[in-house]
Amino acid sequence: MSRILAAPSARRLAAGELEAVLLPERGMLCASLSRRGVEMLRRVGDLDAAAAKGSSAGIPLLHPWANRLGGLGYRAAGREVELDPASSLLHFDGRGLPLHGVPWSRLGFEVDAAGPDRLAARLDWRRPEWLAVFPFPHRLELVATLRPESLTVETRLVAGPEGAVPVSFGFHPYLGLPGLPREQWRLRLPSMRRLVLDVRGIPTGEEQLVAPFDTALAERVFDDGFALDTAPAVLALEGGGRRIAVELLAGYRFAQVFAPRGEDCVALEPMTAPANALASGHSLRLVTPGTELRAAFRICID
Repeated sequence: MSRILAAPSARRLAAGELEAVLLPERGMLCASLSRRGVEMLRRVGDLDAAAAKGSSAGIPLLHPWANRLGGLGYRAAGREVELDPASSLLHFDGRGLPLHGVPWSRLGFEVDAAGPDRLAARLDWRRPEWLAVFPFPHRLELVATLRPESLTVETRLVAGPEGAVPVSFGFHPYLGLPGLPREQWRLRLPSMRRLVLDVRGIPTGEEQLVAPFDTALAERVFDDGFALDTAPAVLALEGGGRRIAVELLAGYRFAQVFAPRGEDCVALEPMTAPANALASGHSLRLVTPGTELRAAFRICID
């Protein structure tokens, strides 16, 4: 077993036939979500290596930005921020762009309440090393609730008194249908607006309306951002008598669909803002001092 999963701080939830493992001291990572002992998450085979590399796994929180930034700097809420490329708190994609904010393994949450099917934890964003990456003091509160058919993750971002906080977080659920080849998975997506991307995978500001998608994944590859037209929006994988659906319940106006070539996983990602929103300002919301933003998504397993 992974050293991280075996740590005393790992919290196990159970409800009916569903079980989940969350790691508060490691970014509230959901490191396992299984039904009758069958794992539904992907990239959880070697969490120790993922933590060492700063790469994502399971269902990680992407904070303070989801997916890519267009460079090593951004301007948001009146602050100019230059990122240090040598910082151990940054992870980069193949083009050298900052990816997924501060790695999950470097975000320590404190548990507020724990029960057999519910876990609540918080993170106070005030450490100097975090503020060097994102100089906006705030508090994050996460609540994970397991039911016999679903896992719900609720996030509350509360701005500190020092100033407004730009909101660009998201989650990256790596999902898979066990016992069924990837090419037989059926992907269902609602009507959305695809974000036109440049060669770096950064939105250009243009959007294209796309019809609902409902077909076998086959050899298709996705790394696409979308603006949502309906709420709640439901994105799902089906096949072999199973269905895994990600329901974006509140606060998430964008989604990323990631289905890499040659890997048996699909990520259906809730996002509060499009990629690079901290730099572009596109659809970037600000939480003013003393106020909050709430967001929630649910993963249903049939």
